[in-house]
Formats: sequence, C-alpha cells, structure tokens
Amino acid sequence: MSASVVQEDPEKDLPPLRPPTADNGLLAVFKRRYLLKLLVTREISARYQGSFLGLIWSYINPLTQFVIYWFVIGFLFQLHTDVPNFAIHLFCALIIVHFFTETFGAGTRSIVRNRALVVKMAMPREMFPVATMLVSLYHVVPQLVILLVAVIASGWTPDATGVLAGVLALAISGVLGTAGALMFSAANVFFRDFGNAVNVLTNFVRFGVPMMYPYAMVQDRFGSFAPYYLLNPIADAVLLLQRAFWYGTATPAEQERIVLPDNLIGIGFLALLGSVVVLGVSQLIFSRLENKIPERL
Repeated sequence: MSASVVQEDPEKDLPPLRPPTADNGLLAVFKRRYLLKLLVTREISARYQGSFLGLIWSYINPLTQFVIYWFVIGFLFQLHTDVPNFAIHLFCALIIVHFFTETFGAGTRSIVRNRALVVKMAMPREMFPVATMLVSLYHVVPQLVILLVAVIASGWTPDATGVLAGVLALAISGVLGTAGALMFSAANVFFRDFGNAVNVLTNFVRFGVPMMYPYAMVQDRFGSFAPYYLLNPIADAVLLLQRAFWYGTATPAEQERIVLPDNLIGIGFLALLGSVVVLGVSQLIFSRLENKIPERL
C-alpha cells in the first residue's frame, strides 16, 4: 500500500499582506502608549536640557506674558476698568490661547523635526503631533497652578458648572490644536511654507477671542451678529475657562453685570463636537498623504 502524502501549503496559515500604514491612525497611537510616553519624555527633557532653572521656566514664561499684558492693557492704558478682576479674565484666555497655539505650531513642525525617527521606525506618524499636544498640556499645568493661586486669593467660589466648563475648555483647545497639527504637519513635509503660515495664523488668535476685551464688548459692537463670534471654538474655550475661574471671583453684584453667552455649556459641547469632526477630517487627509511622507523627507 502506498501512503498518500499530503503536502501543506506553507503560506496557508500566514496572515494576509497589509500595507505598512494599515495599523496607523490615532487609535494606534494610544495602543502604543509606552512609545508615546517615551516621545513626550524625550521632548520635555530636550526642552530643558542644559537649563539651570529647568521646569521653573514653565512658570516664568506665562507669568511674564501675564504681567506684560496686564501692565500694558489694564494699568498703562487703563482699559476695561469696569471688568472685575480683569487680570484673571486676561490670564484665563492666555492659558487657552497658549495651549492651542503651542500645540498647533509645534505640532506642524513635529514630523519634519523628527525626520530620522519617521524614516527609520515603523510607528504611527500621528504620534508626533499627539505627543506635541501632550507636551503642551504638560506646560498648561504650571499656568493653572498660577491661576489657582490668583483666584483663591481673589475669593474664588468654585461650582460644578465651572468645573465642567474648565474641562470642556481644555478639551476643545487640545482636540482642535491636534487637528490643526495633524493636517499641517503632513502638508509641511511637502511645502515648508505651511510652518510659516501657521505662525501668521496664530497671530490672529489672540484678537479673535475675548482676552484683551470682554465678551460684553462683542455684544455691544456686533449686536445680532454676536452669535457668529461663537462659531470660533477657541473663543468658546476661552469663555468656558473664564466661566470656570474668573466668574467665580466676582461678587454676586458683579456677576449680575458680567455678560456671558446663554447656554454656554451647550455651546461648549457643540464646539467640542465640531472640533472632533475637524480632527476626523484631519486624520483622513493625513492618511492620504502618509505613504509619501518618508520619500519627501
């Protein structure tokens, strides 16, 4: 009797071939949390390498900006004297603006700046803009500490609505900044002009939010068109953080004179939803350009 020999196909149990970018994307970034943590730690260490003061600069820089803005606008020009605790009003906006612009600007340059890792390592390239956002968030913490000290000294009264408003504010700024960084970081690989364009765009952010002026002025000047001002998610984030901290420092009589949009929390959730949609669109654009990034670097 001859025994039949069954030959097995060596490729039978192999997984199907997939493109190198199949496991990439924002979800893949957080699946590789260890690598993400290494990138964030590396970025923070590099920023303060060789520095005598180190992390203390994270407190000095925002405090210096705050003093300059407050001195020029609140003291030198004597503007908005009718706004209670104008310095805190200003600093709340400064935190949001700084978080967004640093995430957007540094994130746009993140892939070009890390070209050696992008070319040599198999990793989701979205990790670099996301790591930049987390580094920016890391630097928000000292600013919030300074703000907390200031509001507590001013008689701040926290409340549940304010806590929710603060969380929404940071979420909107972080998500929208990451969306911009994701889209422009890929475009910056092909044309370095996008890095310079971001610097120009962020110059307008400070004047497009209620930082150096109160929202009451927007309603007075624009009237029925004021709601269109709230289509800017960063302006919504600033108002939310002001609701979280600045509003609670005012006396009951002063709070009656403070003008904030009706249903600010609802507006905040819509702004966050819009930011998530922009993030999804940015991910699609990034995925289309991703395969060409290594050869262009």
